[in-house]
Amino acid sequence: MTDAIRTFASNLNDWGKRKIPFVFIVDYLAEKPVAWKLEDVNPDEILFDLNGFRNYPNNGNGREVLDFTFQKFPVSFSEYQKRFRYVVENLKAGNSFLVNLSVPTPIETNLSLPDIFKSSEAPYRFWYKDQFVCFSPEIFIRIQENRISSFPMKGTIDASIPDAENVILNDPKEAAEHATIVDLIRNDLSMVAEKVWVEKYRYIDLIQTNEKTLLQVSSEIAGILPEDFGGKFGDLLLKLLPAGSITGAPKPSTQKIIKNAEGYERGYYTGVMGYFDGENFESAVMIRYIENQEGNLIFKSGGGITALSKAEDEYQELIDKVYLPFPNTINALH
Repeated sequence: MTDAIRTFASNLNDWGKRKIPFVFIVDYLAEKPVAWKLEDVNPDEILFDLNGFRNYPNNGNGREVLDFTFQKFPVSFSEYQKRFRYVVENLKAGNSFLVNLSVPTPIETNLSLPDIFKSSEAPYRFWYKDQFVCFSPEIFIRIQENRISSFPMKGTIDASIPDAENVILNDPKEAAEHATIVDLIRNDLSMVAEKVWVEKYRYIDLIQTNEKTLLQVSSEIAGILPEDFGGKFGDLLLKLLPAGSITGAPKPSTQKIIKNAEGYERGYYTGVMGYFDGENFESAVMIRYIENQEGNLIFKSGGGITALSKAEDEYQELIDKVYLPFPNTINALH
């Protein structure tokens, strides 16, 4: 354990015990975790709205965005297919049951990262020092009193496809992928909770983008924390990270496959962001993520791969996930 993660966990444990409100972000590899007491957050460097817990005036989200430009330049299918085949070879060899494969996509827009943050509609949003903006639809864990819940998202389809909801719910590959993640999350929660159950299985969320409407399949898994938990949020996070929905199963061997297949640094993408308001703890998986790399914008996206996956479908899914969450868009230029 590095000094950075040790300090991070110690701070969250202490602040949780003393009921001091805080905000945090953790990168995918837990190498650069950062946490701030709420009173120390500088809105010139950090803006967040985490399911209504925010550090700026609520002037209304999702305002109309006029005449913006947004172009994406995805990796070629042949290049993606090389990474996809490597993953499938490992799946067929029994090294994993499910691998979340992601790729970076260069984008161009006339909007700044703060513009995107302020104009987007998503339940979990974070802008950090002009390094990145994240507008995530996916809860990681939520803790209210002694109940802990997780809401993995796994399975995406274009809502314009005829009978889209039944298509995705009845797809054997999607069903197997989702079942694997639910089982993984249930096992993860069992490490920190005394009783764990599936509260709701495979329900549909609606996600509006600047290009189309997507359907996303989610589930809810819940558990009861032990009486001696005592607000030790740092220890709890270290046991649960990285998030199962954006890694795969089993985690250790799947992380090795991801590292070899992707060939780039995820950074804070697919990490976790969250808050504690003194009573309730809530966090989100950092997907739908744009990073500033020396003035060039990179949108990182991906999806779960199983032995039943088709490269063409997975390629299209990762492209569909490169979007701006502006449902009230007027005269958008592509």
